[in-house]
Amino acid sequence: MHRPKLLAACAALAVPTLALSGCGVLGIGAAPADLQIYSARHYDLEGAFGEFTDETGISVEFITGDDAELLERLKAEGSDTPADVFMTVDAGNLWNAARQDVLAPVSSAELDEAVPEDLRDPEGQWFGLAMRARTVTYNPDNVDPAEFDAQDTYAGLADPKWKGRLCMRDATSSYTQSLVASLIDLQGRDRALEIVKGWVANDVQIMSNDVLLLEAIDAGSCDVGINNHYYLARTLEENPDLAVDLYWASQEGAGTHVNISGAGLVANSDNAEQAQQLIEWLATKGQNSFVDANHEFPVNPAAEPEPVIAGFGDFTRMPLNAEAYGDLNAEATDLLAEAGYK
Repeated sequence: MHRPKLLAACAALAVPTLALSGCGVLGIGAAPADLQIYSARHYDLEGAFGEFTDETGISVEFITGDDAELLERLKAEGSDTPADVFMTVDAGNLWNAARQDVLAPVSSAELDEAVPEDLRDPEGQWFGLAMRARTVTYNPDNVDPAEFDAQDTYAGLADPKWKGRLCMRDATSSYTQSLVASLIDLQGRDRALEIVKGWVANDVQIMSNDVLLLEAIDAGSCDVGINNHYYLARTLEENPDLAVDLYWASQEGAGTHVNISGAGLVANSDNAEQAQQLIEWLATKGQNSFVDANHEFPVNPAAEPEPVIAGFGDFTRMPLNAEAYGDLNAEATDLLAEAGYK
């Protein structure tokens, strides 16, 4: 099959129903590339994929966009898609892609050994490759960590003692939606609604990104937030004097909420063998190259986390339920609106 160049394909999507808000193209290696990747993961692509190309001679090319946009594009292109690999930054979107038949099952003993069972599809249609934790951050000048509820830390932030002291991400953030979907899955809708209403009743300050949230905690504008761990690692690298510490949530209960970046083989790929080779490399030999630059946790237990996040200490994570993240996303969005969470 003739492969259209991704740059041309990207431009061709400048129509109202399919235009990618962040459509960009990055090529690594010879052109035209051997593998075409649709990726919602737009950061730190060059290092790991350049290493893969150097080792294997397989060149790669990306179109970047957000998860939902890229999935709609795959569905619209059908058998004409140039894509070989679909990469997302959210487990729920991987689950949705598998459910909508845009991914093909992969049988790989190497991947089954490298990726824990709850971080991959049971039918092999997608595999987690990097893990992030969404946990509590706080200003140590104003908060004693003994104040946190060690059994149910997220729910504990609904306690009135935190009134006027919280800052969190906005309701449109996939991070917020996935966290709330996991609360619905674990505790039921009524209890999850009670928790979110408690955050709102505590006059939570809503921030548009995690970096602003950390800056607000550092400045004392709020005392406690909920962040992806790697934003704190990045910020500490730039400012070691940042007055923000990390607390692993719910370590005496269900564990800390996590999500993944992951990938699947596109069902209409005409280069399935090399696409599988790439996914296997990212989960094994290339694990640290893939996750370290962004301070994410490797999914492969054989790989060690890089030193900055290793310094945060060990933690127990909440089991990941990709079906809940995907299937309950709309319900989570409705619940946030019902609670008055902006």
